Amino acid sequence: MSQENEVPLSDLAKAIYTINRHAKTAPEPGHLYYIKKESIKRLLQEKRAEKIGLHFSEHPRFSNQHSTLLVKVDQYYFHIPPAKEDFKELEHLGTLDQNYRNPQTKMSLSQAKRIIYQYINWKPNKKRPKQKEYSSAYFTPSSLGKMEWPPTKKTYR
Repeated sequence: MSQENEVPLSDLAKAIYTINRHAKTAPEPGHLYYIKKESIKRLLQEKRAEKIGLHFSEHPRFSNQHSTLLVKVDQYYFHIPPAKEDFKELEHLGTLDQNYRNPQTKMSLSQAKRIIYQYINWKPNKKRPKQKEYSSAYFTPSSLGKMEWPPTKKTYR
């Protein structure tokens, strides 16, 4: 059975939009950006998404201007890192054009992840990240019971 029949393009586009929106404010957005990029790459391979052109990024890295690839999925537009051949094959559109606005969408992040995980066939690691032991700059652990008392073995009677 082909992937095309499993997930409607409009649902994929809404899920990618939701993931992208959450990634912009997430404390650790790496995984969200990864699944966004993987799903868009697969859509491009399946010819269900279209490369529009290149834009200068609004957020230059280390003061260096760089470009991002503008991709259209259904009625949504997304930016992903471009491949080398994109610079040769696509028109550079200059600075980000505010005409490319996405429709507002209401979808929970968990639902969006479920859709994308199913689409890209991603399986999470079963290992849960270890919870950090609580530590505070104001807390000094007690050393009671950890040191010999009295400090020397000599006992004076």
